[in-house]
Amino acid sequence: MNDEYHKASAPQAAAAGDAAGAQETREKLSLVVTGHVDHGKSTVIGRLLYDTGSLPQGAIDRVREISRETGQPFEFAFLLDAFEEERKQGITIDTTRLQFRTGKRDYLIIDAPGHKEFLKNMISGASDAEAAFLVVDAARGVEEQSRRHAHMLSLLGVGRVGVLVNKMDLAGWSEGAFESARSELSAFLWNLGIEAGPFLPLSALLGENILSPSARMPWFSGPTLIGALDGLKKPAREEGLRLPIQDVYKFDDRRIIAGRVESGSLRAGDEILISPSGRRTRCASIEAWLPRDARGEALAGESVGVTASDEFFNRRGEVISLRDDPPEVADAFRASVFWMGRAPLSKGRRYRLKLATDSCDCRVTGIYNRIDSSTLAPAGASDEVQSGEVAEAAVRLSRPMALDLFSRHRVTGRFVIVDGYDVAGGGIITGAGAALERGAGFASGGVWARAALFEEYSYSLEEQAVSIREPSPCRYGVGDPVPLAGESYAYPDSFDVVVFRDRAAVRIRGGRVAEVLPLSGYSWGGFPAVNGRGFALKVASAWDWEGLLAAFARAASGAGPDPASRWLDFNVYRRIAFTGPLAGPGGEGGLPGGPPPVPPGGGI
Repeated sequence: MNDEYHKASAPQAAAAGDAAGAQETREKLSLVVTGHVDHGKSTVIGRLLYDTGSLPQGAIDRVREISRETGQPFEFAFLLDAFEEERKQGITIDTTRLQFRTGKRDYLIIDAPGHKEFLKNMISGASDAEAAFLVVDAARGVEEQSRRHAHMLSLLGVGRVGVLVNKMDLAGWSEGAFESARSELSAFLWNLGIEAGPFLPLSALLGENILSPSARMPWFSGPTLIGALDGLKKPAREEGLRLPIQDVYKFDDRRIIAGRVESGSLRAGDEILISPSGRRTRCASIEAWLPRDARGEALAGESVGVTASDEFFNRRGEVISLRDDPPEVADAFRASVFWMGRAPLSKGRRYRLKLATDSCDCRVTGIYNRIDSSTLAPAGASDEVQSGEVAEAAVRLSRPMALDLFSRHRVTGRFVIVDGYDVAGGGIITGAGAALERGAGFASGGVWARAALFEEYSYSLEEQAVSIREPSPCRYGVGDPVPLAGESYAYPDSFDVVVFRDRAAVRIRGGRVAEVLPLSGYSWGGFPAVNGRGFALKVASAWDWEGLLAAFARAASGAGPDPASRWLDFNVYRRIAFTGPLAGPGGEGGLPGGPPPVPPGGGI
C-alpha cells in the first residue's frame, strides 16, 4: 500500500474540504460507479476515499486487522464491502452509498454491483445518479458486463459516462491498451446514444492518477480522477412540478398529502392538478413538523406534506402537478426495456409494473427491436425477451396511470417490472397512448424502425402553418411493397432508409422491403439514402457515410455543431402540399412570401 502517497495527499485534500466547509452552501453531485466484476470498481472508490482523507477514524486499521485474521492481502475494496459474505467471495453484493468532498463540491458516490446475479440492485443504485463512471480493466479489456452496464445506464437516463481504464500497472502502463479501450467504448457508447468521456488511465491499487498526475504515464496529459470529477457539469434540474403521492395522513382536522418533490417546485396558493383522476384544486399550505421549519415553498428533492383547498379522496400513486403542465394519463405506452428475470419476458403474460409510487398489472402486447445488450446484435424475432436482452416493447396497463415520456421527466418516465416477487426488468417510456401499438413501421428479425418517411407534409394557405399527417398504421416486412409516392413525397424504386432514432436501417429494392437490419450492421452501398423522415442524406461515397456518422457522434458529445444542415436535404424527395383557399387577395399574389417553414426533423 502506498502510504507515502497517502501521507502527502490526504492532508492536502482534507484541508481543501475543511476550507470549503466554511461556505454556507455547497454544490452536491451524485454519481454511480459500475463495471464488470473484478475490474477494480470498489478498489477505485476505496482508494479515492483513502487519498482524500474521507474515511472515518480507524477504518483502515479495522480493514488491516480483518486482512490479517483472514490471511488475505490488504484490499481497498474491503473498505466498501462491509458484508462478510462479500469479503469471502470478493464481489460487491448490494449498493453502497458513501460521501466525500473536494474543494469544489460534496459528492454522493454509489458503488453499484458488478456481478451478473446482482444487476437488479443496480436499478435503485443508479436511478438517482447525475453522472456515471464505468470501470474497465486495462489488461482484460471491455467485457460482457461492461457493455451491459453501459446499456442499463442508457436506459436509466445517464446521458454521459466517463470511463476509468483501471489496472494500468498490469498492462505495463501501455498507451496502446488505454487507446484500445477508449476506441471500443467510444463507438459502443455512441451507438447507445451516450456521450462518452472523460477517459482516464489509472491504477487504483497504486494510487496512480487519482489525486495527482502519474509519472508512470507521461503520455497522458488529461486530468486526474479528482480533477475530472470537479470538472463535471451538474445536470440542469428538470422543470415542471412532479410530486408522486406516497401517503395521506389525517392530522387534527387536516388531510396531509405526503410525498417527495421529484422535479419543479410547489408554493402555497399554486393551482394544482391531481392525476390520473384529473381533480383540480389549490395548494393550501406546505406543512412542517416544527413551526420554525414552516415555509411556503417545497423544492425538488424535498419530502414534504401539503394540504389542498378542497377535500378529495387521494391515494398513493397519484401525481400532483401544476394545472397547466400535467403528466400524460394513459393505459398503454411504448418503452425500451432491459430484462433481467430468470424466466423470459413473454408477450401476453401478466406482470406487475411499478412507476414512482404507483403500481398496477400490465401485459406486453408487442416486442420489437430485440437485441443482445452486450453486442448490440439483433437477437431475432420472438414473442419473448431473454435475460440480458433489451427490446422496444408496447405495454398495456390494467388501468390508466399518470406518467411522462422519459425525455421530459425521469422519475415519472421510468418503471420496473416485477415477476412474482422479483424485480425482473426495468425501462423508460418513449411514447404514450394506445395508438403507439399500431404505428407504421418496418419489422423483421426482431428489428423495428418507424416509417415516418410516409408522413404527409401540408401547408394550410388559410392558417399559414405547416402540419404533418401520420401514415396509416401498417407493418412492412421483407418482401412487402411500400408506397413510393404520396401527396408530398416521391422516392425512387430502390433506396435505403436510415432511422437513427431506432438505430436501424431498411434496404428497399424494386419498391419492396429487401432487408431490415440494425444500424450497426449497415454500410452504404451506393444507393440513394433518406433518414427516418424522408429527408435525403447527402451521401455519395463510403467516405461521406463515415463523415456523416462522425458528425453525428461529435454533435452528440457536444463537440460539434448540429449536422442536419450539412447532411440533410428536404427538397430531394419531399415537397410541401398546399391546402385550403389562398390567404390573401389577388390569386397567386396572396401566397405568403418565401418558402414555408419546415418542422424540425426530430428523430432523424
